[in-house]
Amino acid sequence: MKGRTVDWILAGSGFAAGSLMYVTGQYQAHVDARWLFAPLAVCCGALLLRRTAPVASVAVGTAAVAADIAIGPSLATPLVYTQVLYDACLHGSARLARLLLATSVVGSVVTAVACLVVVRDVRSVGLAVLLALVTVVPILTGIHVRRHRDQAAVARRSAEQVARLAEADRANAVAAERAGMARELHDVIANHLSAVAIHATAALSTDLGPAGTREALTVIRENSVQGLAEMRRMVGFLRDAQALPDNAPGGLATLDDLVARAGLPVRLEVRGATEDVPVSVDLAAYRIVQESLTNALKHGDDSPVTAHVTREPRAVGIRVTSGLPEDRTTGEGAGLIGMRERAALLGGTLTAGPDGDRWVVSARLPWEAA
Repeated sequence: MKGRTVDWILAGSGFAAGSLMYVTGQYQAHVDARWLFAPLAVCCGALLLRRTAPVASVAVGTAAVAADIAIGPSLATPLVYTQVLYDACLHGSARLARLLLATSVVGSVVTAVACLVVVRDVRSVGLAVLLALVTVVPILTGIHVRRHRDQAAVARRSAEQVARLAEADRANAVAAERAGMARELHDVIANHLSAVAIHATAALSTDLGPAGTREALTVIRENSVQGLAEMRRMVGFLRDAQALPDNAPGGLATLDDLVARAGLPVRLEVRGATEDVPVSVDLAAYRIVQESLTNALKHGDDSPVTAHVTREPRAVGIRVTSGLPEDRTTGEGAGLIGMRERAALLGGTLTAGPDGDRWVVSARLPWEAA
């Protein structure tokens, strides 16, 4: 609606300006005065088609200019015609703009040559210059403005795409952070609480005797204290990411302490030096062993658990085996999902499932060479 209003205002302004030029004596008509305004009115009417039908607008405007030349000519109609050509290049197709430019250039050159050949006077070339001003200049202007408009549209779409990609990256980063927090919460809280719950249940449901009760309470206390300590470390990291190197939980070097708190018989074997293992791999390996022992405590039988950690040239291999009760299924709990995610984030692999009468967790965590 707004565009149509502008079209009407533009057409009305052109007709009013042409009428004023007539009143001031700018017309040199050779016909009856009642025909003076017809070409001007038709050319102004062509402006109403500039958005919806650019080709028709040019055709109507060209016919109006031809009629105006036959009648007078006047100055107002050609000036309105320049607006018609400009709008045709701006709102029409690129093919139409190229056709109009080629036609106007050829017409100006042919007119100049014809003037020199027929009239044999250099001053007659002014007609060709006038034709170029009326046609070539507005066409070039329209093409130039259209090119800048298209470039601005491309830049705007590119900016919108960049904004969408940035929003997607932000959402992915938030999702990754939430997944990482979920893994850490599970490893920090669930593992220790599982050990506390299992030993508390055993102490309440069975007469363990003074020594057994004391041992169960010792395991409960150690897991509670360790869980609180790791929770404080995690809260500190969430408040200040730079606090992680100083407050990081134990890695492969503290597996002996982890095994001592496990509350079940574990045979631990570490092959190779693990002191120079990257921090990310060190922490992931520790968490995988921790989760494997927790699962063995919750779901395994009374058979011993074996944990093998092998240092390779640029990787750490982990294999934890435990008893496999008849009622245990492969499962897809949060612990197994978290272990697989940790391995995948490092470009490693992890498998967990039954192997004969044993439950086996096998992982390999590589890292790039420095």
